[in-house]
Amino acid sequence: MASQPPSNETVQLSETATPSPSLVPRVSTVAMWALFLLCSGVLALAVTSGGRWTVGGVLVVDGLTAIMWVVVTFFSGIVHSYSRRYMAGDRHLDGFYARIFAFTLAVMTMTAADHVALFAVMWLAMGLCMASLIGHVRGWKQAQAAAGTARRYFLASSGLLGAGLVALTWATGSTSIAGILGQVGTVPRPVALGAVGCLFLAAIIQSALFPFHTWLLSSMTAPTPASALMHAGFVNAGGILLTRFAPLLADEPAVMSLLVVVGAFSALLGQALLLVQTDIKRELGASTIAQMGFMILQCGLGFFAAAITHLILHGFYKAYLFLSSGAAVEQTAPEGHHRAGTSLPSVAVSLLTAVGGGVLFALLTGKGTELNSGLFLTFVVVVTTMHATRDILRRTALPPSLRLVSVPLVVLTAIGTYAVLFDAISAVIASTPMAQAPTDLTAVHLGVAAAFVASYLATELGWHRSNKRLYVALLNVSQPSPDTLLTSKEDYDDA
Repeated sequence: MASQPPSNETVQLSETATPSPSLVPRVSTVAMWALFLLCSGVLALAVTSGGRWTVGGVLVVDGLTAIMWVVVTFFSGIVHSYSRRYMAGDRHLDGFYARIFAFTLAVMTMTAADHVALFAVMWLAMGLCMASLIGHVRGWKQAQAAAGTARRYFLASSGLLGAGLVALTWATGSTSIAGILGQVGTVPRPVALGAVGCLFLAAIIQSALFPFHTWLLSSMTAPTPASALMHAGFVNAGGILLTRFAPLLADEPAVMSLLVVVGAFSALLGQALLLVQTDIKRELGASTIAQMGFMILQCGLGFFAAAITHLILHGFYKAYLFLSSGAAVEQTAPEGHHRAGTSLPSVAVSLLTAVGGGVLFALLTGKGTELNSGLFLTFVVVVTTMHATRDILRRTALPPSLRLVSVPLVVLTAIGTYAVLFDAISAVIASTPMAQAPTDLTAVHLGVAAAFVASYLATELGWHRSNKRLYVALLNVSQPSPDTLLTSKEDYDDA
């Protein structure tokens, strides 16, 4: 949770927060859950009819829109409900609820926008709302500095997105995303590359990929509910943007390869940064960088449906972790951790589980059965399964015999569930142009695969701890903006 701002006044803390007399939190929460139920009905209608509805060339409601609406309103409903107690007593409570409600509406409108101006305006609006939430504590200079840092990144992202959309509108004469994508072949190549470059940069800035990850690591001054809400279509909005413009990207093999490289590097870097963090919220931030890297990587492989599946699952998981971070701090006891050593049986079980996970994923999704980027996607599943199995085996306190049987069953069940959900989401967003557009395997994929294997081995061997230069380098890269840090004990509120 974010630290309290410095103050010259004595602050009295009570065991139970006093409920706010304002009706805004209650009305806003009820309205959000009602909106969730309405969106669930829209999703059910989209699934059963397979329809795609347009509203005056301004909005489009298709499978992608419907599923993102349900996810966003569910996240926001949870945050609204959680905040009624967490934020109780905050002097700016009504403003907080107004901003999270407005943020939710901005994300929903962005996912449905077909007019380029509306898409760009909503992209900017949700950025400004999030920056304001990061700096919610008005009297805390570090929070205001973090908000300013985030705002600059979001304005840059919005500017790049606007430039790309203006270029595409000028080249095609169309002001709708559908119209632009229908004329991709008529766009001059220099204009197309410039526009793709702008969209690419806008996506990776928003998703906090390296070297634009600083805004996310600096945003830990935000109230914990705001950090959770960040995963409701905001930090993962890069995946939505690239999925909407998939036909423009898929025609450029070099761009797709670049997405793979940038996504893979950020995934590996985020995982490495996670290993050297001591602050729980910053650990979650580093983990988000890694997961957003995987999301962009999947876009580069041409599996945009996989990217949407990933951002949804990651959003659920990370929102839960942020909202439960306070309890995690209270319950952590270093001497209470159990960490089993490495043994030949555990290594063998991990390898077999990883191979089994890859085979199960390939059988359920059909990916990895052909010599294209689907094979690389399956390889990522194998590496992820291996890492998860090894981590659980080391941490669980179950007896060895039970551990070696139960852990593979749990992991394989999770992989099977992921594969089924991937297939379901692929079916729901099938009306989205090029939801799946696998690419040919290249030397880039082989190089990235080798990097994944090397990174996994380095982590297993603990090189980040034994190599002091590497450890310090990772610490330096993971530092937030200096003016967002509390560096003096006098800055803390000791009341």
